[in-house]
Amino acid sequence: MRFARPLRRVADALRHLPGRVRGTSGPAGRHRTPRPRPRTGQAAPAAARPVTRPAARARRRLLVTGAAAACAVLVAVLVLRDASRPEERGTGGPVPSGQDAGCRPTALLEPPCGAWFGAFVPHERDDLGEKVRAYEDRVGRKLDIVYTYHDMSRVEGARREGQLLTPEERRVGEDHLLLLSWESKWWGGTQEQQPTWRQIADGDLDASVIDVQARRIKDYGKKVFLSFDLEMDTRTPDNGTPADFVRAHRHIHDRFRALGVDNVVWTWIITGYLEHGELFEAMYPGDAYVDWIGYNQYNYYRCHDTDWLTFAQTQTATHAWIREHLSDDKPLMLSEFGTAVDTARPERQAQWYAEVPRVLKRLEGVKAALQWNFRDPGPHCDLALAGDAAWDSLREAVADPYLNQPLE
Repeated sequence: MRFARPLRRVADALRHLPGRVRGTSGPAGRHRTPRPRPRTGQAAPAAARPVTRPAARARRRLLVTGAAAACAVLVAVLVLRDASRPEERGTGGPVPSGQDAGCRPTALLEPPCGAWFGAFVPHERDDLGEKVRAYEDRVGRKLDIVYTYHDMSRVEGARREGQLLTPEERRVGEDHLLLLSWESKWWGGTQEQQPTWRQIADGDLDASVIDVQARRIKDYGKKVFLSFDLEMDTRTPDNGTPADFVRAHRHIHDRFRALGVDNVVWTWIITGYLEHGELFEAMYPGDAYVDWIGYNQYNYYRCHDTDWLTFAQTQTATHAWIREHLSDDKPLMLSEFGTAVDTARPERQAQWYAEVPRVLKRLEGVKAALQWNFRDPGPHCDLALAGDAAWDSLREAVADPYLNQPLE
């Protein structure tokens, strides 16, 4: 059984969109377009307005248009600032050294003087450590964060997909931070075995799943990042309503607290696809239930039949939208980032990664960036590093002091 991130399938009707759109379940995942929901602040979302209302369509058009304009302006500002301040380019930016005494991580694992670098590294169940070490050898440094995925199946017999903190993860976690993605799915299970948000919120999975895994994390002792149903904006209505998701997220959080689990950093991860803006607002559990906000944006290029987008273009508009609509102070995470390959101009992938540290320094509050080194299904959808030039470029980028912060 692979412990890789489940495959993603993109709807043909959405392949022209540059935003992040992807599948929702295990190896047989299906993409679906969520219906926008109204903003409700910190309270549980109210019933949705019909998606065909002209006002809703107008708001969505304004949202996308405004985001595109904001992205263009912000990217232009970055270019002008870099041109006028060449001393901040490359690895010599005006940021404190990761070795400064004031750069130790906070209680919520936030690095005050820079950002963590991490990755999703494809692996089988038993070779996580080996695959992580091989990736680190290629990139020339140790990862700060290792990203793994789990479902909510019961741990029975040899089945371990639902076991948070496998023995392999515990070993890797001895000298890395862990980001555990916990999905309300039973990969490969029957329809009856698939948990719903309403069942989770009502406590139906407490004894068999939630409490079991909460106690395992508590026993682990070290702090971990934990994400419940990443990209939940692609999971409604099949998993339930936005209100159901908020109730489920809050229930898991409160259940962990009731069991004395205080070593979880709650990480809420969305696609970052801005046409889902109203949905993001409706599915935000509230500041008291979220420690970090993550988003997953890529340069898909021919995979989605889009223009080539720079790293700045993929990240800036979503960053600005989150700061305006969700939180102006939560630490942010680029929980998955990467680029496809331009086979006609293979040097482009290396150039794309070269700009990562420069742009990260301008994205206020972004405290972690995790490279996605795998593929999406479909032609032209391999998002892994394609050759020595790309590896060398990423290697140089992540050697930047800004991305080398003390773990303790």
